[in-house]
Parts: sequence; structure tokens; C-alpha cells
Amino acid sequence: MDAVTLSRLQFATVTIYHFFFVPLTLGLSILVAIMETLYVSTKKEVFRQMTHFWGKLFVINFAMGVVTGIVQEFQFGMNWSEYSRFVGDIFGAPLAIEALVAFFLESTFLGLWIFGWDKVSPRMHAAAMWIVAIASNVSALWILIANSFMQQPVGYVLNNGRAEMTDFFAVIFNPNIWTQFPHVVTSGLTTACFFVLGISAYHLMKKGEHGELFRQSFQIAATIGILATLGVAMTGHSQMQHLVESQPMKVAAAEALWDTENPAGLSLLTIGNEKARKDVFAIRVPSLLSLLALDQANGEVKGINQLQAEYEQTYGPGDYVPPVAISYWSFRLMVGAGTLMLVAAAYALLTSMGGEFEGARLLRFFPLLIAFPFLANSTGWILTEVGRYPWLVFGLMKVPDGISLNVSTGALWTTLLGFTLLYGLLMVADVYLLVKFARKVTLDHPTGHSEPQPAVSIIGD
Repeated sequence: MDAVTLSRLQFATVTIYHFFFVPLTLGLSILVAIMETLYVSTKKEVFRQMTHFWGKLFVINFAMGVVTGIVQEFQFGMNWSEYSRFVGDIFGAPLAIEALVAFFLESTFLGLWIFGWDKVSPRMHAAAMWIVAIASNVSALWILIANSFMQQPVGYVLNNGRAEMTDFFAVIFNPNIWTQFPHVVTSGLTTACFFVLGISAYHLMKKGEHGELFRQSFQIAATIGILATLGVAMTGHSQMQHLVESQPMKVAAAEALWDTENPAGLSLLTIGNEKARKDVFAIRVPSLLSLLALDQANGEVKGINQLQAEYEQTYGPGDYVPPVAISYWSFRLMVGAGTLMLVAAAYALLTSMGGEFEGARLLRFFPLLIAFPFLANSTGWILTEVGRYPWLVFGLMKVPDGISLNVSTGALWTTLLGFTLLYGLLMVADVYLLVKFARKVTLDHPTGHSEPQPAVSIIGD
């Protein structure tokens, strides 16, 4: 493999590992904050127990997200140093703000939350968790602002071979962020809700002594989960409509739409010849792609062949078609998992409203459904990044132009194998700890300290 392929594989490996943990952090922080708020407002013991139990799992997952995210920063200056040189004036600003404001705020108040049990008032303690939740999602916002410049560059000027920022507010209010950020936030909530639903279902089937804790947890996750999954669907629809205008090649690749159609049919199953850029076998629903992409039954959706010719005229000779098979199947895995989760969330809500948890026949499938949001998140991110190929910064810099000129293939092989092995071990450790503490109900503080004695007040100010 050449240096470009190895660098792409290495960054993909690190990113997928990292993004495996991030959505759960984003969503679970909000759920834990809601649970603690319910405890402060109602003084019911069950909500305090829920906060302890799910908070411990949140802390475990948060630590893994931090570890896997740090390595990405180094890769920008090493494997992708030419990219950093080209776009560092713009890309560095939101990353710096994310680290100096959102991440430090998040980490500081998480420390206060972990070690502040019985040392600060319950209201202050709950407020700390809300700050953690808000800062976590604001952190994601700044990361996505940086990524949005790669998807749709705005607010810049090219000067001496570099992209330099001319309008900070244009960068932070990039049109791409208005669809991307809500989609990530609702995806995080969906991930957390199915995480809670699956673990709660496991304990409800066991009929242990903490049944009320998990009945309440299931109800909260079911209620928020249906809203979150609907939010994912709606924001994903908006994102697709935006991509039709900003990155039509990504949409065409995701649908294996070789030639422009008006109206355009939605692919149910396509087996294509990627080299010849034509269908071998296809089943399409007439007009449905036009309806989804343009909100009208009759409307033109550009195809791969026509876009390739258009890009050659605009950007010069070259292959501007991303890997179609990866884009096509990533999109379908994402949508398929999302559809199944929407059905499961509706069933969970109906089950929780009926109150017959232990008797629900399909309850046993919810632990398995924990995997589905992770599948949808990973394939969605693969589509986002792979579908932009060959662009590193859309319309400005191609992928081969962004890699370092000084990193050898030997070094790339070493770090690729090393990161894959190390992150694999870390993931095994993370999953082991999550499973261990999810199965064993210990209602002590997330620090591992024992519960306070009854004489110690944790309710009064």
C-alpha cells in the first residue's frame, strides 16, 4: 500500500474507534442529568440510585472517548501535515476553542460531579452534571464546525497556497452545521436511550431486587428514545436535502445513481459495475428519491457520470467519483439500523405505558439492540467522510495533497498496526468494564465510595 492509503486507513481506524464512544457520551450525559434533576425535584430514592448507576457507566465511557480523541490531534501535525499547513489558519480556531472552552469546562465539572457527592448541595451537584452535558455537546459542535469547513468551505481566501480565514462568523455559522450538528446530537441521545433500554431490559428479565430502578430507567429511555429516533430521521432528511446542493456526488454515490434522472427513483437494491459505472441489477421506487431530496415528485437529481464530467470541467482532469459500494452500503446500513430502532423505540414506549415490563415478549431483544445505534453512527460517519473523496477539503484540496511528505510507509505500517492493536485492547477493556458494572448493580458513587450513612444529609442545601 502507498502512503496515501495507509494514512487514510490509520485515520479511519482512529476516528471509528473514537466515534464509537462519543455519541454515548453525548447522550448519556443528558440522561444522567435528567435523572439527577428528577431526584433533586422529587427527593425519590430511586432517582438517586439511577443517577449513581448510569453515572458510573457514563464515567467509564467518557474516559475512553478522551483517550481515543487525543491521538487525532497528533495525526493532523504528522500524517496530515500538508493539510494542516494548508488549512491550519481556519481548522485550528474551532479546535482550539473546543479544547480551551468546552473540553476544559466539561472535564472540570465532571471532576466536581464525581468527587462532589455530599460535599456540595444536591442542586449544585445536579447543575454540575448539566454543565458536563451541555459542554460535551458544545464540544461536539466545535469539532463539527471544523469538519464542516472540509465539507463546505466558507469564510476564507486563498493566499500563497494556504486557506486563510476572512470571516470567523461565516465559518462558525457554516450552512452545513445546521443539519450536521442536530443529527449528531439526536444520534447521541438515541445511542444512550438504547444503551439504557438494553441494560434495563436485561435486569427486568432477571427480576432482581432493583426492579423499580430499571422500570423507571426503561420508561425515561423509552420516552426520550422515541423523540430522539424521530429527531434522527428528520435531521437526516434535512441533511440529505442539503447535500443535494452542496455535495451532489455524495448523494449520487449513496444511491448508486449513475445517470441523472428526472424524476429520480430510490434504490431498494442495486448491484452495479463500478468500473463501467452502470447497473447490473437494480430495483428502484419511481420518483421517491426526487420526493425525498427535493420535496417534489418531479425533480432532477444529478447522476455520477454527469457530475464527473461537470467536475472535470470545473477542477480539471481526474477521478471525482468516491467508492460507490462503500457509500451505497454504508447509507443502507445506517438507514436500516435507524428504521429498526424507530420501530423498537415505539414498542418500548407502548410497553412502558402499559407497565407490563416483565411480561413483554420482545423485551429479550433489547440487549441486542444496543449494537444498532453504534452500527448506525459508524456507517453514517463512514458515508460522511468516504463520500467526500477525493476531496480532503471539498473543491480546494484533494486527499493525496494533504499527507506529510516526511512520513515513511514503514512508519505508517507500524503506527497503523500499533493503534489498531492498542485501541482494540482498550475497546475490550471498555466493553468489559461496561458489561461488568452494567450487570452488577452497585449503587455507590461513581468514585467507588460507599453510600453515606443515613445520618448524613444529601438532600438539604
